[in-house]
Amino acid sequence: MASKAIYTAVAVVGIGVASGAAWWFQNKPSSTAKNIDGTTAAPAANAPAAGASAPGPAGQGRPPTVEVARVETLKLTDDAQAVGSLRSRQGVMVRPEVSGRVTQLNFRDGDRVRKGQLLVQLDDQLPLAQVQQAQAELSIAQANHKRNQELVAQNFISQRSVDESAANLQVAQAKLALAQATAARLRILAPFDGITGIRTVNVGDYLKDGADIVNIEDIEAIFVDFRLPERFQTKVQRGQRAVVDIDALPGRKFTAIVQAIDPLVDANGRSVGVRGCIDNRSLQLRPGMFARVNAVFGERDNARVIPEEAIVPQSGRQTVIKLVDGPDGDTKIAQRVEVKVGIRRPGRVEITEGLQPGDVVVTAGHQRVQRDGMPVRVVDMARQGGGRPGGPTGAQATQEPAKTQDRHQGSGPGDRGPVCASVAGAAGRR
Repeated sequence: MASKAIYTAVAVVGIGVASGAAWWFQNKPSSTAKNIDGTTAAPAANAPAAGASAPGPAGQGRPPTVEVARVETLKLTDDAQAVGSLRSRQGVMVRPEVSGRVTQLNFRDGDRVRKGQLLVQLDDQLPLAQVQQAQAELSIAQANHKRNQELVAQNFISQRSVDESAANLQVAQAKLALAQATAARLRILAPFDGITGIRTVNVGDYLKDGADIVNIEDIEAIFVDFRLPERFQTKVQRGQRAVVDIDALPGRKFTAIVQAIDPLVDANGRSVGVRGCIDNRSLQLRPGMFARVNAVFGERDNARVIPEEAIVPQSGRQTVIKLVDGPDGDTKIAQRVEVKVGIRRPGRVEITEGLQPGDVVVTAGHQRVQRDGMPVRVVDMARQGGGRPGGPTGAQATQEPAKTQDRHQGSGPGDRGPVCASVAGAAGRR
């Protein structure tokens, strides 16, 4: 029993000695220190003699480094992309109003026709005979009425007989008009100038009223119908232009003029319908084609743009960190500035308020700037193999205006001239 107590006391003493030794080794003073790379540094007391600019570890007290870009001015276009379909300026499926047998077809598939041109003649023998009968009855009614007027003047007949003959004359005139109208309906005329499609009837076919004969399309001007989100309904206006790309005609661009804007916003898609007009006197476009539309709301020649990564959202606001000159040439002073954002482009954003051309903003290293008025150093990207400091390279700066212009080149002034203007005028008269 006594030996067990001795063993316990020895164990406790050993643990205490080991703990004290460990604490002493961890907290013993050292006259040397090691750098981050593992090399032995000189004693701290000798640091001032070595000519160090500041005590403590290397780099302590130096301003943080950031990457920057300059505010540039470029030509930007305020636009929106949509898809749509092409439609004829006028298009109709020709159908007969009355039944009958086809006796004449006065057109060929794909022919140009003029307004009022006879297209289809139905069998009109019976209606023409009815017209002749009505004409004969009208002649008799006219003669009877004239004779009764002479007799009533001589008091040989009563006025009632004259009234009856006048009524008979009106009935005969109505019968003649009815017979002529019935005969005229057997002559199917072109309602407007256009191009015929492919007919579905032949001479000798018996047509019922409302049967399809042939379609006529007026395609000297083509409508492009597309829809824009409701947020653009305050921007789109009549007379604005839109650049249209047709998948079936790669590489070609056509200019459309906005003709009409639907006053009703679609409740399902929350979009507004827009119709543009394209001059198609070259007949390259066809109704039903798929179109990619770039609606242009306006152009800004001197838009102020910065890289997109310079924007820092903060409490529902858009801010940037602007740099101004510091006390020496190597440092700048950081200032947080609230800005208003305009048009966005891939990698670029327009600034409408808050910055001026030539201002320098931070594009990388925002987290290192902890407060306004903090000095920072600008990374020289040119020395590190990157582009020039202060923004994109000169080639990039000049490509953006060219790209914007190319994207909105139309097919020339002639493509939106008299044809679309006449359409607008006709729509206004209606």
